[in-house]
Amino acid sequence: MLGVIWSSSELTAEKLGITEIKLSFLRENGILKPGIHWKSSPLGQKKPWNPKALYNIKMCREIINKFYFEENYDVAA
Repeated sequence: MLGVIWSSSELTAEKLGITEIKLSFLRENGILKPGIHWKSSPLGQKKPWNPKALYNIKMCREIINKFYFEENYDVAA
């Protein structure tokens, strides 16, 4: 783990039980918000700068669970 709060996409996807592609999809489509659920990490990056995303597993889990619950609730109603 890269710290107490922020983790790599690999570890985050593993902990959440989803793929890295799904994690990227959630980030790129605004479900996961910058600064809350993810942030860019320039550490170890060379130019041209293409930062990797770091994720807050706890916050990601909360929004994914909420999103999943609301999606299933809409289907059941």
